[in-house]
Formats: sequence, structure tokens, C-alpha cells
Amino acid sequence: MSTVAVIVVTWNSAAVLPGFLAALPDGMAGLDWRLVVADNDSADDTVEVLRTLAPEATVVQTGRNAGYAAGINAALDAAGEYGVALICNPDVRMRQGCAKRLVDSLGDGVGIAVPLLYEEGRDVPHRSLRRESTVLRALGEAVIGNTRAGRFPTLSELVTDPAAYERPTRADWATGALMAISGECMAACGKWDESFFLYSEETEFCLRARELGYVTQLEPSAEAVHLGGDSQVSPRLWTLLTLNRVRLYGRRHGRLSTAAFRAAVLLRETSRAALGRKASRAAATALARPGALNAAPGP
Repeated sequence: MSTVAVIVVTWNSAAVLPGFLAALPDGMAGLDWRLVVADNDSADDTVEVLRTLAPEATVVQTGRNAGYAAGINAALDAAGEYGVALICNPDVRMRQGCAKRLVDSLGDGVGIAVPLLYEEGRDVPHRSLRRESTVLRALGEAVIGNTRAGRFPTLSELVTDPAAYERPTRADWATGALMAISGECMAACGKWDESFFLYSEETEFCLRARELGYVTQLEPSAEAVHLGGDSQVSPRLWTLLTLNRVRLYGRRHGRLSTAAFRAAVLLRETSRAALGRKASRAAATALARPGALNAAPGP
């Protein structure tokens, strides 16, 4: 059986690592695996926690807050030979047999497999599947909201149909908290795009993989809990997410189409800011600023 390289990027992750590491044996059951962690210059006890609770892990210290994609690349470089890369956020808790179900679902055109993700304390799966961005979808989300628009594939990126989360479902991309990527897909795609400091790097990778013939697919029998969600409440993170979303669109489309997409996203954030959402107010302010998309990405 091919080795699975469990790839984790940490930054001040000492509080969430013990839970991640405790869940690993059950989550990885039935697989030959090794843990490789890239630490982006944590100021807390992250590295000490790793050395204490996972002494067998390979720990790569990048020496700077290099970003998520750069951390993934550093860990992959240190992983040696592997058959599958399992990209994990440190705030993920895999349930029994999660990883093996993901690994088993790879092949037959599937290069990236993702699990059902649950938010902590909730029994309803997180809607993690996405369609590729279009101007019409951005406008639909701006005018009627992504949940309502999600009922209509042409009007939203978000896949909301409950049936899509009950069967193996292929999507343009998916939330990147936990992804199994075949070695073949990794070799074809190459490194993750480090120009995205945080957010949109998984979108770019999935779209690039799709164009090379490797699709992203949900495996509903694989389950994990994700403790994240900071971007929904943090103005700084939501702004970065929003800007990177438009940056990625701009790399894949012409100037006029990008201007229309930016305007639709700005409409959405402005309308939500008017309802009192602080994160949207920060994102709208940044998005309206000339040169915002040309600024260097960062924390």
C-alpha cells in the first residue's frame, strides 16, 4: 500500500494541535502514513507541542509566516516519496476511517477527494462544494444571497442541494480544510501557488487540476469536523478572502470580465455592510481602493 503523506501547515496552532493529533490514529486507520508539518514561525508553543505529542513527525520550520500554500510546498518537499498527499488544517478532526475512504475514492479521473465537513456542535454537513466563479454567479449572490442563489447553478458558486452531499459528487472546487490528492495529480499540477498567501490557493489548485484532467469529488462516507470559520467574523481575513477571490478571477479572465466580476462582488459586500456586517464593510472598503488587487498579499 502506498504511503500517505499527512501534510499540515501550522501558525500559532498550539491550542488546536492536541485535538488534531489525538484524532489522527482513528482517522488514518488502515493506511501507512507519516506526518509532515510545516510551521510558519509560530510565536506560541506549536513546535514544542509537536515534539512532545508527535515526536515521529517531520517538522519543517519555514522561519517566516510564509502563507498556507508556501507551507504546503515546504512540507511536500520534505515528505519524500508518497502515493497520496493528505492536506489538513490543524483544526480538523478526522472521524474513524476518514482518510482511507478518501484514498480509496481516488482514481477513475478523481485526483482530489474531500470529505463531508461538519462544524463543531452541528449535525448538518457544511456546504463545502463550489462552482467556478462567473460574473452571473457573483451577481446572483449579491442580489439574492448565496443560499437562495445556490438553488440555481447559474446564479451561485455555492452548491446547496442536500442530495449533492449524500452521494459522491464532483465539483469545480471544494473547501480546502481536508483534501486527499493523488500522487499522480500532484505530479501533474506541481507546486501550490504561493502568490495567494491565504484563501483561493485551494481554488486555484482544484481548477488547475481539473484542466489537467483531475476532478475534485466529495466522498460522503468520509467525515471530519472543522473548527474553523475565522474568516466569517474577522474583517482582516474576510478582506483577504474577498480580494484573493477577485485576484484569481482576474488571472483567468480578461480585463472587462474582471471589472464586471469585481463590481458584482463589491455590490455584495456593500449591501452586507449596509446591514451592519463589519467584515463586509472592511472588504468593500479595500475592494473599492485603487490598486487593491495589485498589493502584495499578506496577513
